[in-house]
Amino acid sequence: MKIIDTHCDALLKLQTDRRRTYTFENRMLEFKDGAGIETNADRLLEGQVRVQFFAIFIPPLLPDNEKWQHALEQVDCFYDEVLSQENFVHIRSFDEISQLDENKIGAVLTLEGADAVGNDLVKLRTLFRLGVLSVGLTWNNGNLVADGVGETRNTGLTEFGLGFIECCNNHDVLLDISHLNPEGVDVVMERANRVIATHSNAREVFDHPRNLCDDQIRTLVSKGGMINIVFNPPFITEGSVRLEDLFPHIDHIVDLVGEDAIGLGSDFDGIASHIEGLENAGAYQNLVEALIERYGEDFARKMTHGNFLSNYVEKDLS
Repeated sequence: MKIIDTHCDALLKLQTDRRRTYTFENRMLEFKDGAGIETNADRLLEGQVRVQFFAIFIPPLLPDNEKWQHALEQVDCFYDEVLSQENFVHIRSFDEISQLDENKIGAVLTLEGADAVGNDLVKLRTLFRLGVLSVGLTWNNGNLVADGVGETRNTGLTEFGLGFIECCNNHDVLLDISHLNPEGVDVVMERANRVIATHSNAREVFDHPRNLCDDQIRTLVSKGGMINIVFNPPFITEGSVRLEDLFPHIDHIVDLVGEDAIGLGSDFDGIASHIEGLENAGAYQNLVEALIERYGEDFARKMTHGNFLSNYVEKDLS
């Protein structure tokens, strides 16, 4: 069954490997089949991933004057290493997903945190021209746009942040609330045209700051958005995590807002531990089988790809 996955951090791994080696002859990670990349090309094919979102992520401790360069290097990894694979296609508009040939994988460029932009909307518009289709305003830390869930100031967006949202609206870009603090979520829900949670779970099921509370999920869905379940064990439950530990999150979200607003956002390549049986994108069909067994094939099809198409594309895959 086809998969649309709305978050991974492979670009950071590829860029870090480039900086560590400096020469292509000594590269340790190859996007095609590198064992250290959970969403490498071979694994995406094996897992039947039809569309993979690739995030630009800037580590928070980088000096401000280096962040834009790091973002550009990750964009270059996207173009030079991901899109160089013969079966990968750059998705520049979500409508293009419905035009994918059967043997192709759509690659979507996203931004996780506005740190690389600083206070310069020219940089943001440049990223849009390079193909960014979804933007998370923060990671866990604060920046010049807003505060993430790791900040304690309890503030919403800055004045610059309001202009940032307007710029995203003008370019028909999704606003991602997955790392945003509650006050910021409220502002995004009020101001943004198109919203999504690319990798979050239900806080009512497991009380972690990165998960969304019921009111946030309801508002997200009321604005035409959807929540994409994340596979990071610390956001799911305590201790070792099995596939069935995702079910309470799924059940709660479906009970809360119905079955048409839930999807998948793995966070592969950005997590330190894994669900047993779902260690990388190549194992995605294990999850599909578990979903079919518990919920039936129709629901599994919705969650794996159909809901994203209905919410953001409104066309079916071939």
